[in-house]
Amino acid sequence: MSSKEKVIALGFFDGVHLGHAALLRRTVEEAAARGATPAVFTFDRVPKEVLTGIPCPLINSPEDRKDLVRRLYGIRDVIMVPFDDEMRTTAWDDFVTEILVGRYHAVHLVAGHDHHFGHKNQGSPELLVEKCAELGLGCDIIPKVEVGGITVSSTYIRRLVELGQISRANRFLGHPHTLTGAVRHGRGIGSSRLYPTANLVIPPHVLVPSHGVYVTRVTLPDGTVCPAVTNVGTRPTVNNGADVTVEACLLDFEGDLYGKTLRLEFFEHLRDEVRFDTLDALKAQIAADAEATRRYFASSGL
Repeated sequence: MSSKEKVIALGFFDGVHLGHAALLRRTVEEAAARGATPAVFTFDRVPKEVLTGIPCPLINSPEDRKDLVRRLYGIRDVIMVPFDDEMRTTAWDDFVTEILVGRYHAVHLVAGHDHHFGHKNQGSPELLVEKCAELGLGCDIIPKVEVGGITVSSTYIRRLVELGQISRANRFLGHPHTLTGAVRHGRGIGSSRLYPTANLVIPPHVLVPSHGVYVTRVTLPDGTVCPAVTNVGTRPTVNNGADVTVEACLLDFEGDLYGKTLRLEFFEHLRDEVRFDTLDALKAQIAADAEATRRYFASSGL
């Protein structure tokens, strides 16, 4: 079998949650059986955002979606294409024959129970099964996945993230909520006197959890991992502005983080963001948050 041949999972994969995991595992399994490459076909932006002009905040940046499907599930090829006029106007059956098969060498397709595609979303799981049979392609339609009687969906997880219900969001994701960003200079006050801090630049249209302080873990570019206390919000004790910042205080790290790109994983909401009367009071609270974070990782075995 040609190494060009691919088993392709179809979807947007925002969050790369447990529902997506079922598709991705099946894709990797089928690719191994065929000696083909396990791949994902997805878009750089939500088609609905392009069609309506209304921004759709997402759980992950495109880069994080690529990283998660590769790192967690072993997908080797991420085909991420612009949702442009060609994609918007291609009929569903032409999408299968000309793009997935003709351009990307699909020999087997995997899709979710509610996946629609092609011009005006006219392609459905049922039509996909029929078309694959006609073309001699393999096809799997993956049923919905539930946790506690609730269907796992990106829409539901987005709401949990917005509410700061991170530990619950993680149950549906199947992994910690992940943000990756470059470190910019902060004001260098307060927490930086206790721990190295990283003010992350969050990519546009990516959700951050609701304001508060979180148990997190940071992965540096060289693979070093360390626990961190992360504040999401306006930093009211040291900042009079309203700009939302994501500031991680790294607990077991020494060195300059400026300019590095960090992967930040959220595990639990510790407390709401509050204003302290003095920097000393803030530092005392950060020390308490650091201790709570260490206890969390010690008790969870992470």
